Amino acid sequence: MKTPQDRDWNPYLAGALSGLVSVFSVAIAGKFLGASTTFVRSAGMIEKLFSPDRVARMAYFMKEAPKIDWQWMFVVGIFIGAFIAAKTGRTFRWQALPPMWEARFGPGRIRRGLVAFFGGTLAIFGARLADG
Repeated sequence: MKTPQDRDWNPYLAGALSGLVSVFSVAIAGKFLGASTTFVRSAGMIEKLFSPDRVARMAYFMKEAPKIDWQWMFVVGIFIGAFIAAKTGRTFRWQALPPMWEARFGPGRIRRGLVAFFGGTLAIFGARLADG
């Protein structure tokens, strides 16, 4: 429940700032913002710990080496920035899923978790399919 001290970020300001970050990223670094490649590279880095030869032979990782780069750090920054925004706005809560999900999919945590997992899987598959 929100209290009078809770401060939500203005969505228009947050959207405008995100747009500026995107424009400056292209103008300064020549790179578009994205996150899906970072998750694939992270999986490759984890797999490389157990089977470096296998990762070295994968066609995808020959093109996109599993490494920590600017985009990987950008994704880490998203998590850190979201945490800072939630703490400064006094809206940070430990919760498995938002209350909206419970209202939509019922009180069972397993069902809600499976829906979230498969929705995320579908989203990342679509992003990778679009080469994003």
